[in-house]
Amino acid sequence: MIMDVVAQMWHTLQMLLASPFQQGMDVFILKFVPFVLFFEMPLYIVIILGIFKYYIKKMSADDDDPTFLPSVSCIITCYSEGKDVALTIRTLREQLYNGRIEIIPVIDGAHQNRHTYLAAKETEVLFHDTPNRTLRILPKWQRGGRVSTLNSGLAIATGDIVINLDGDTSVDNDMVYNATRHFRDKNVMAVAGCLRVRNVNESLVTRLQAIEYLMSIHASKTGLSEFNIVNNISGAFGIFRKPFIQKLGGWDSGTAEDLDLTIRIKHYFGRHSNLKILFDPTAIAHTDAPATFAQFFDQRLRWDGDLYYLYIRKHFSSFNPRLLGWKNLIMQVWIGILFQIVLPFVIMLYTCYVFFVYPVGFVLGVWALVYLVYLAITVVFYLIGLVVVSERPRQDLKLAPFIPIMPFFTFFVRIWAAVACLKEIFMNSHLDSTMAPWWVLKKTKY
Repeated sequence: MIMDVVAQMWHTLQMLLASPFQQGMDVFILKFVPFVLFFEMPLYIVIILGIFKYYIKKMSADDDDPTFLPSVSCIITCYSEGKDVALTIRTLREQLYNGRIEIIPVIDGAHQNRHTYLAAKETEVLFHDTPNRTLRILPKWQRGGRVSTLNSGLAIATGDIVINLDGDTSVDNDMVYNATRHFRDKNVMAVAGCLRVRNVNESLVTRLQAIEYLMSIHASKTGLSEFNIVNNISGAFGIFRKPFIQKLGGWDSGTAEDLDLTIRIKHYFGRHSNLKILFDPTAIAHTDAPATFAQFFDQRLRWDGDLYYLYIRKHFSSFNPRLLGWKNLIMQVWIGILFQIVLPFVIMLYTCYVFFVYPVGFVLGVWALVYLVYLAITVVFYLIGLVVVSERPRQDLKLAPFIPIMPFFTFFVRIWAAVACLKEIFMNSHLDSTMAPWWVLKKTKY
């Protein structure tokens, strides 16, 4: 029985691969290439063109200006990180930056998270004789969530530039310089920082996430940035022009505050087309990714459900060229709606359909072709990220043996995204988040 299925799968795959030469490429594309690829290919082309534009600009431009040293306030959102927050504080103190850096660890729920508060307090001794470095610990004794924490830090920040970081995120020692240099351009309102997986060698799932970060953050955002269509500024690492963020009223929304703020910044792009959100692949921060598949899928259940909440429930009226401008409107529809919400449902329904309608061997043959197509796409993006964008190519090269697993990983992530959207649709899962207490989430307008 199993051998019959395998034989049918192999015959189907051979037939599909041979069909371009027998029936013409147009028939092959219409019948056998997974139609979801047409959602993705235009986006991939835009990203690749942007990456090569970045590479050409990097090779030809010299934009260093060591005299541009704006004051910087680093808001560290802390909850239950414990000793990890000390590493975050130390890496900010040790920045190779001659300007002033104000470090503000905001301890949310400091009463019940006293170990995190004390870990931050222990670093005060490091700042006694450190020029241009100031530590201002802000304990919030009553827990209010991430948004409350960020806005509390913003209220006391004195720097021209605000950098927000998670309490378990460390940074390279040239991060501040690389992140702030873009603000010489008065039109730059924000810079998305580049995240790496710090615990990459801990498990299989951390290695797969490291590859995902290389392709979806390093490579993809580099390409999108060249056309001023960065889709999101990560909540774990974002850099902002403080007066502009203050005019926006700071952070909003009880959950997914990073995407929410990104959309609200883009509300000005339709009226002021010169404004920019950039991405810098050399402004590096390192964060711990979920180390087990259970933790990973639990995280993505929240992330992908929040995407639906923000795009469909809170900011659906934002899909307006007068707010976003045509360029960002098109890309927000393509990335936010088609790629991140519609595509997971298409994949899930298409998978169920073919398994119900066709013989198992035939379906496995089709999916073998689908696997080869997505493996090729993964290899292309991995190599581009490795050669053109990565600042640690030797480290990233060690991930190459895990590339063949990525199409399976991506497939299950997308199926899970559909599950997350369904949970949000029927259960309002954004009101059941660890990012803020329930009494805060219940007060959100949406």
